[in-house]
Amino acid sequence: MLGRRMLDLPDRISRLYRDESGRILATLIRALGDFDLAEDVLQEAFAAALDQWPVDGEPDTPRAWLTTTARNKAVDHIRRRRAFADRRDALEVLAALEADERGAGPAAIATAADDHPPAGHLADDRLRLVFTCCHPAIAIEAQVALTLRTLCGLSTDEIARGFLIPAPTLAQRLVRAKSKIRAAGIPYQVPGPAILHERLQAVTAVLYLVFNEGYAATAGDLLLRVDLCAEAIRLGRLLVSLLPDQAEAWGLLALMLLHDARRPARVSDTGDLILLEEQDRSRWNQADIGEALPLVERALAGRPVGPYAVQAAIAAVHARAARPTDTDWRQIAALYGVLAGITPSPVVELNRAVAVAMADGPEAGLALLDVLDRDGALPRYHLLPAARADLLRRQGRNREAAAAYREALALAANEAERRFLVRRLTEVED
Repeated sequence: MLGRRMLDLPDRISRLYRDESGRILATLIRALGDFDLAEDVLQEAFAAALDQWPVDGEPDTPRAWLTTTARNKAVDHIRRRRAFADRRDALEVLAALEADERGAGPAAIATAADDHPPAGHLADDRLRLVFTCCHPAIAIEAQVALTLRTLCGLSTDEIARGFLIPAPTLAQRLVRAKSKIRAAGIPYQVPGPAILHERLQAVTAVLYLVFNEGYAATAGDLLLRVDLCAEAIRLGRLLVSLLPDQAEAWGLLALMLLHDARRPARVSDTGDLILLEEQDRSRWNQADIGEALPLVERALAGRPVGPYAVQAAIAAVHARAARPTDTDWRQIAALYGVLAGITPSPVVELNRAVAVAMADGPEAGLALLDVLDRDGALPRYHLLPAARADLLRRQGRNREAAAAYREALALAANEAERRFLVRRLTEVED
């Protein structure tokens, strides 16, 4: 049994990195005020775990052990800096870290990173990190990328695929964002009430992208990353406690809850994708739906109505349909039209085309997809040819559908989605 546990240890450390690295990194960034140093010592702490835990055994509180080890590594780094140059800022950080270590052992560190802070609690390192990343001095694209990189632990390649841009371009954005934070002395804190409202759009955009990465991962073997969905919802709850008068904060929370309610039915026991129309709706989380529907009404009461409120309303139409055939696709298509008027985007138009196809027939949807194709609005976005393939399949145009499925397969990076596309391709070829 002990031998088997030793064999499993690297996998457990890998899962720990995926699940906890964002939380630990947020704490380190608060303590150090330096993104790059925090990332470096976090990597060193996990490397130390791979070396030491097989010999010494896994600690009772792994996250606390990693946080403490990373802080110790940071102290070593800063001492080495001090040996080469008398830097006042390094000395100040060193003194703070050493005081922190004297007053906070692993148990205290674990308590500070508790999963369930009380409502209105502002001393949450991850929420501080979101607001730091979303400072208006940083470009919005870099805000999102930096949050996904630090808070969620996504790789540069994964984020670049989500943005549909080359990885080197994304890497440059991250470097510039970190440099801006360091050079401008951007504070690591949740801002006061007046500034909170100014940052709402950026923060909600970031949280929704974090949720989306968990709900439909851009790459990897798993379609779902439950940890990211849970983290986005947790931060969404903190956000509405900070801004109870902001309808869009309620709309975002409702939207995430409604999507997350479908999660148990989205993937088969073998990890394969199940489309919305084929899901067992009895497996949807009714508690989440029951909580979310009143929030949708609250969000729609805001003026002007925001994009998250409209998206939550679309998700609510699906949630209220007991069977796929009960879905009011005309209402969904109309809501996508409203959303396109608020925040025009090719992805919104793609979703509207699918809704129109379900309401008025595949030919109507294909006409809208043709416009997106001609405009070149979604280059290398696999869901565009995948949508086209599905509508062609519904028309019985199997040869054209097969070509579109092959195009989608060439672009998709997530293995669960690729397996689904292969199954569909096989069906239309047969």
